[in-house]
Amino acid sequence: MAISPPYPTNPGVPGGRPLLHAHWWQKRWVRYGALSTLLALSGLVILALVREQTGTEGFLVGLGLAVLPVPLLTAAFRWLDRVEPGPWRNLVFAFAWGACAAALIAIVANSFATQWIATATADPTSADTWGATVIAPVVEESAKAAAILLLFLFRRRDFTGILDGVVIAGVTATGFAFTENILYLGTAFGTDQLAGHSGIASVTAATFFVRVVMSPFAHPLFTVFTGIAFGIAALAGERQRLRRILLPPAGLLLAMGMHALWNGSATFGDFGFFAVYGGFMVPAFGLLTWLVVWTRQRELRTVREELPAYVVAGWLSPAEPFALGSMRARRLAREYAGHHLGKPAARAVAQYEAYATSLAFLRHRGRRGRARTDFVVRERELLRELWNRREIARPALEYAARVTAPPMPAMMPPVYGWAPAHGPTAPYPVYNPYRS
Repeated sequence: MAISPPYPTNPGVPGGRPLLHAHWWQKRWVRYGALSTLLALSGLVILALVREQTGTEGFLVGLGLAVLPVPLLTAAFRWLDRVEPGPWRNLVFAFAWGACAAALIAIVANSFATQWIATATADPTSADTWGATVIAPVVEESAKAAAILLLFLFRRRDFTGILDGVVIAGVTATGFAFTENILYLGTAFGTDQLAGHSGIASVTAATFFVRVVMSPFAHPLFTVFTGIAFGIAALAGERQRLRRILLPPAGLLLAMGMHALWNGSATFGDFGFFAVYGGFMVPAFGLLTWLVVWTRQRELRTVREELPAYVVAGWLSPAEPFALGSMRARRLAREYAGHHLGKPAARAVAQYEAYATSLAFLRHRGRRGRARTDFVVRERELLRELWNRREIARPALEYAARVTAPPMPAMMPPVYGWAPAHGPTAPYPVYNPYRS
């Protein structure tokens, strides 16, 4: 019989040992402060640059129009993230990086490179073409990918699969497109003001239609390929080092290629834009949509398949794997807790659902030989969080399971593989839910 390892004294630190003599730059508030300052300064600089190019009135018009697709896109990516929702701070960072830091890098680098090419070739028209089709895709996709890389490295526990990469990449690109749209729409408004155009025949209306109505998904679509590559790398085991190293650059190159094709469509003739849009962008968008929805359903199936082992070990009730593997049952559980016990109870149930999902994914990686060295520590952390919320979450989930279960004999979840053993050091009581 396996002996349960001692419960870690400090689960937040590898090996359970706190950093007793951390340097000042290693403290969390210092890192957060430095990152917030960097993003704030980038935001102020990008604000000044865009306002200088568009004028105050153009900036306000561009801002009002550019913000329209942002709630829709962020809600779509948040919906994809509902199975194992990541922390809001990660999404806020991703959007802020895209809107501020990545946009600033792109404006400065693109302008410098285009001017250098124009000076070197004495051909401004050719420089603009090269800047749009070669320089811009490389610079912009690299700048956006930096946010994904930072979260992959420093928020590794929140970055566990393909959907995490899709969500982070999509939100980062949404922030970038937001700032870029302000610039384009504000500049178009200024052009209309000088030419005296207005109405649907104006440059502003045409720009709005192309960038906000027809292709609000363009930047997210490009960057999502980088996010998918990072997500697949996150699924790799620690021994699959080559896979973790090569996949992200490959995804980034694919994103750059798609971006270059999109930007270069204007040079393909009168109907080049529509040919690329209808023959490539829309099918790619549809394929990626199918992929992420399929991945979301597969994650729910993983929850239903992995959690029954913890039912046998006594950590979960028999109905919970079924309820936790259904988005409708999860919603009903939160509503049930909120109706009877208030909003704090609904939040506790939502947290319980998130921790249980993370536990299922952790165990899935362990069974496939892809567990990291902190597997046992992380498993204990998640089990502790579940146990602390069981009094509120369990009745709500059992109610949701009864409501959503199809008519059938008494539900007895199957048993898969191993379950964590509980020895004398286990901090919680152990019971067998099948014992009368």
